[in-house]
Amino acid sequence: MVIGILQFELLIHDAESLKDKRRVVRSVKDRLHREHQVSVAEVADQENPSLAVLGLALVGTDGRHVAQTLDRIVEKIRAVHDAELGDTRREILHGQTLFTEAAGDGDARQDLDDVTRQMLARLEGDEQ
Repeated sequence: MVIGILQFELLIHDAESLKDKRRVVRSVKDRLHREHQVSVAEVADQENPSLAVLGLALVGTDGRHVAQTLDRIVEKIRAVHDAELGDTRREILHGQTLFTEAAGDGDARQDLDDVTRQMLARLEGDEQ
């Protein structure tokens, strides 16, 4: 499993109110979600009408594809007419999947049972 994370600033020069800002932010969020199936949320500076800080997440199986998709997203954000792209931070996390592709139903249940036992053991250890 590969998770791509992008945090970016939008400098909204012509925004005179939070309503103006919300219009630009909603447009960017909707477009990115629709075109790339990513999750996007405003994560900071919600009360500043001229600055929006957004976080974006993308999950996939191929690190190269995730990285290329994040690159395309940054280029689309640069082309937004109502805002200027400010600072960006990108991170790609590689993790293990819970189940392997070759696992059958019985194997998957066994893996889930093992994970559940491990989580319960940790909780019991924390309580002591």
